[in-house]
Amino acid sequence: MNAVILESRLTCPECGHAKTETMPTDACQWFYECEQCHAVLKPKPGDCCVYCSYGTMPCPPIQERGKGSCCVEATRPIR
Repeated sequence: MNAVILESRLTCPECGHAKTETMPTDACQWFYECEQCHAVLKPKPGDCCVYCSYGTMPCPPIQERGKGSCCVEATRPIR
């Protein structure tokens, strides 16, 4: 089993600004404000969070258990 990567580089679809962020392990992040243009990013249809839509790495639950597994147990920290 591969280790979960907690950093993902988010790229704003509006202005192209990119920033590496640390993903939460205990909740989905549904909104993210671009620090350059202030656009508020929301997940694309079918994605559980902004990291799965705009990041270089999917969120920790998806990395561990695959697509469709995020937010099912969002209150329980990933170990």
